[in-house]
Amino acid sequence: MRRGIGYPRTGVRSMAGRSFRRVALLSGLMATVLGAYVLTPLAQAAGSPAARIKLGVPVVFNGTAAVGALFTESGGKLIRHFCTASVVSSPGENLLITAAHCMQGRSLTPLGHIVFAPGYHNGKFPHGIWTVRAVYVNSAWAEDGNQNDDVAFLVAGRPGTHIQRHTGAETLAFDQPPQVVEVIGYPDATSRPITCTARARNFDDRHQMVFDCDDYTNGTSGGPFLAHVNARTGDGKVIGVIGGYQEGGDTPDVSYSPRFYSNIRSLYDTAVADSTASGATLSAPTSSG
Repeated sequence: MRRGIGYPRTGVRSMAGRSFRRVALLSGLMATVLGAYVLTPLAQAAGSPAARIKLGVPVVFNGTAAVGALFTESGGKLIRHFCTASVVSSPGENLLITAAHCMQGRSLTPLGHIVFAPGYHNGKFPHGIWTVRAVYVNSAWAEDGNQNDDVAFLVAGRPGTHIQRHTGAETLAFDQPPQVVEVIGYPDATSRPITCTARARNFDDRHQMVFDCDDYTNGTSGGPFLAHVNARTGDGKVIGVIGGYQEGGDTPDVSYSPRFYSNIRSLYDTAVADSTASGATLSAPTSSG
């Protein structure tokens, strides 16, 4: 289990068939919206990735621009970070990816209650603090806890802002085989992220990947599995996120991720369509299709 400290674990159940019907939760109200569950309301690294790679050995570092920590906020003050997320390339330049279980039971009301801090380390916010204003997850996760759908896309920043221009972005890659990946996460108990590079392998009839490296404790959920990382920018192809089986793993030395197949592609397409067409600023339940 890799959610933040103090949050109850929910059951994870498999479901043979997948549905791409999703629902919108708008300020606590539920309505059907094509393509997603929507919750509204409204590098800086310690050396380049190439320089710090030693296969299978975790390294604490100062972060990279497109990966950051999710925080709760109250009264204008950050409370604590609880999961990891990454900026992913999108037409609206405003999307993040994380694990769906990271957002389970969390409210975005009032606006600004959940924020994203890209590149956070040692109390520093080199790329600012960005409000999370919408969350998209597949109904297979929201309704049945399907571990193969433990992925969420978040809209970061107020309408008209573009986080990607400030941080760069990871590129989503679908239908990718397990391979050597760099995995970045923010342990709850520390103020700096960790990174580790190792080979991921198939798990659970090829619907999941498993990655072996120590010290991926609570808070690292949602951390990206990055392939082909650019040594200059720190950006790569994200082929998974810590989540899925056991909500990412019950021990800190073994981490899991769902594979990105058509279910995740469909979810991404819906998040892109909504966030670019409407700015993901939905004030009342709507339905289509």
